[in-house]
Order: sequence, then C-alpha cells, then structure tokens
Amino acid sequence: MTVTRKRINSRPAAVLIGFMGAGKSTVGRLVAELLGVDFVDADEQIVHAEGRSIPEIFTADGVEAFRDIERRVVLDLLTRGGVVSLGGGAVMTPAVADALAGHRVVYLSIDPAEGFARAKGGDRPLLAGDDAETRYRELLDERHDTYAELATVTVDAGAGSADEIADLVVSALADHLIPERNLL
Repeated sequence: MTVTRKRINSRPAAVLIGFMGAGKSTVGRLVAELLGVDFVDADEQIVHAEGRSIPEIFTADGVEAFRDIERRVVLDLLTRGGVVSLGGGAVMTPAVADALAGHRVVYLSIDPAEGFARAKGGDRPLLAGDDAETRYRELLDERHDTYAELATVTVDAGAGSADEIADLVVSALADHLIPERNLL
C-alpha cells in the first residue's frame, strides 16, 4: 500500500476523489463517521438538486450540461465542512480542479481490473457501449495523473475492506486535520 502526504490546512475535513469503483462514497461515509463530521456525496446532491438521475441528465442534456451542474454543486460543497465525495470526472473540470487547491484531497486509487469489477453492471453512462472494460481502462488512464496531482493523500482503495481503507485515510490525514471546532 502506498500513502503519499502533503501538509494542508483548510475545510472540508477531506475531499475524496478517484475513479468509479474506487469506493469514494462508501469510504467517505466511514471516514466522516470516524472523524465525527457530516458526509456529503456530490453525485447524490446533483440528483437531489435536479430531481433526476445522473444517467437521465446525461441522456437528456449531454455530458457538457452534466459537468456544468456538477461544477456548481461541487463548488458549493467545497465551502462546507465534513467529508465530501466527488464524482469520478469532477476533477477534469478546470474550475473544480482549481477549487481543490488548499483542500485535503484524498485520491482513492484503484487497480483497473478491480475497479471495473466493482463498477460493471451499474448504470454508468460513460461505460455504455460494447467494450465497457476497455472504456473503463482508457478513462482511468486519462484521469490518473490529474487525480495524483490534486491529491494531498493517496490511498490504495484495493488494500483492504472499506473499513480498513477508511482507517488508512484517517491515519494519513492525521497530520492535516485542524481542531474539530474548525471542521464544521
């Protein structure tokens, strides 16, 4: 397992990034519980704000419109406390990537085979088509460097159970956290 660190002090307590199947929502909830703070999933907030699923937004409005909605939601969430989980492509929007500067950003890295095994079979618009596994690998490859560059902490999401990964995240963030009264 590889953990890399950079010293940062800002809110939210942590922002989880990574590709689909890395476990950002599952691990994010556990990390928030361990830290005693709220958890918010950007994709869930988009669905709530729009009143329709992400695949419905992709189909009706297209990728560009979805990314604009996502950008607005994420920029708002970055002004709050707690633990925030971003959708896999959010960091590819320049305004989102720029806004992550100064935040504790946790990259949950995932092996392509394991990530695809976790993500396949779901309603994933970007994996629609004949060869979903090849598309998964291509997208992960396109995004990996951006994830790594934005990360304060990188944790291998395949290094154990969700509980074990959450423990690793909290441990890796220990040097970056400010007193609880400032997390919220």
